[in-house]
Amino acid sequence: MNYQWYPGHMTKAVRMMQENIKLIDLVIELVDARIPLSSRNPDIDKLAAGKSRIVLLNKSDLADPVYNKQWIHYFEAQGAHVQEINSRTGSGVRSIQGLVQEACREKLERDRRRGIVNRPVRAMVVGIPNVGKSTFINSFAGKACTKTGNKPGVTKGKQWIRLGKGLELLDTPGILWPKFEDQQVGMRLAFIGSMNDEVIIMDELACDLIRCLQQLYPQAMAQRYAIDGTGEAPQVLARVAESRGCYSRGQELDLEKAASILMEDFRSGRLGRLTLERPQEPGTGPMQRENE
Repeated sequence: MNYQWYPGHMTKAVRMMQENIKLIDLVIELVDARIPLSSRNPDIDKLAAGKSRIVLLNKSDLADPVYNKQWIHYFEAQGAHVQEINSRTGSGVRSIQGLVQEACREKLERDRRRGIVNRPVRAMVVGIPNVGKSTFINSFAGKACTKTGNKPGVTKGKQWIRLGKGLELLDTPGILWPKFEDQQVGMRLAFIGSMNDEVIIMDELACDLIRCLQQLYPQAMAQRYAIDGTGEAPQVLARVAESRGCYSRGQELDLEKAASILMEDFRSGRLGRLTLERPQEPGTGPMQRENE
């Protein structure tokens, strides 16, 4: 299956971000802690060149805690300020105010030297679709400021949110990039729901996830479904269907329904805390794709 999704409104969103970046002191980028590299839009680095950066490992409760720590060290070595958070419960969110002050220390000191007081830090919140930007902003603000949803594309335009006197946030739509040079990246984005499921062949996606889990977390499916998780992916998906009683009217296995169950179990964390990308040393491996 070819993984690709770039609806027209994303081109407009990128243009809007380019127009507003000159107003911004800080870029707060949310990534999905389960796939921290694939969930980074490489266009953001070009857009945010010269700006202070914060990287938030969102949905960290769904990711392997061992690798959460490793990814924090990885991004810090890239020069970013980093925090793992769960924007749905608010875990880690309170620490971000201090992180903003640290990331913008030079800007704040420069303002003080110039006699500029009470000028708020302006931060642009960016990320791919369904990474949790709006939920994060609502959690950070302590109130419902933005519309949220568990599917990509809920935020369609820009929105300024003022958080006290010291910080203003610009919420932006989730954007992907026009072409995935590496189909593994597109596949992982489909795993976490950052692509519209309506353009995905769900049983093929589930088989790709099974192959990934067999390599990285071979016990995950056996523990969840009490099945043998080894062998060809379509056979394993059939075992999931049997385990969950997924049958069509003719008593044939309903693999599409089983695929939906498997994907929902992964996305919700019912398969366990899973990280599908592992960090490498700075300057090597997948990170280089951002600088190509």
